[in-house]
Amino acid sequence: MSPLTTAAVVGILLAATLYSVAVFAERRAGILRPWHLAVFWVGFVADTTATTMMSAITGGIQMDIHGVLGASAILIMLVHSTWATIVLLRKQETAMRQFHKFSLAVWALWMVTLVSGFALALPKVMGG
Repeated sequence: MSPLTTAAVVGILLAATLYSVAVFAERRAGILRPWHLAVFWVGFVADTTATTMMSAITGGIQMDIHGVLGASAILIMLVHSTWATIVLLRKQETAMRQFHKFSLAVWALWMVTLVSGFALALPKVMGG
């Protein structure tokens, strides 16, 4: 595996870990907290960076199911993190307590994208 591919995979796995920790910690806490927001943003940056690396490896975004899901997931993660920022800045108590529902939906879409990427890449990596 090339160094760029390795860095991209590590970035994607880092994003998955960060996003999962933040989403499930937020859900468990029952309220959106500033540290959840910080981890959402770091996960978003890690995912966007790793996706950019993967795009460079494959010669651009592929317009297959994974490419469409991936672009959608990044856009939704951006909306998610931006909305979380607004909710916390405005101190909207009700929204802070309900935010985990949206977070879980964003996480689920992101996981589908992650799994589809690995499913499409695995045959290539295994030589098939």
